[in-house]
Amino acid sequence: MPGLDPTVAARLKLTPDGLLPAVVQQHDTGEVLMLAWMNAEALHRTLTTGRATYWSRSRGDYWVKGETSGNRQWVREVRLDCDGDTLLLKVDQEGPACHTGTRTCFDDGLLDSVAGTAA
Repeated sequence: MPGLDPTVAARLKLTPDGLLPAVVQQHDTGEVLMLAWMNAEALHRTLTTGRATYWSRSRGDYWVKGETSGNRQWVREVRLDCDGDTLLLKVDQEGPACHTGTRTCFDDGLLDSVAGTAA
């Protein structure tokens, strides 16, 4: 994968369309802000610029978070999970993270849950 360290590239387990989900978290509070998608090039751009860069599945193009809105994400660290199929970005978020104007994409209310019992 061009641009990426070969050791990192070898660990990535991309979806059939070449993507990885990226969970985005506020670095100092642990607040989960959003979920986005990255391909190898988006990951490379993120690691080399310090700006969160994603792949837009709907537009079929790269986007740098905050490039048009001003709600930038400054990347503090990037982690790859144990299976190599999910990224965690710890960022310093400027302004809202969600395209709806809210701080996080996960504040739209809780879903009803089914309580289970331990076996």
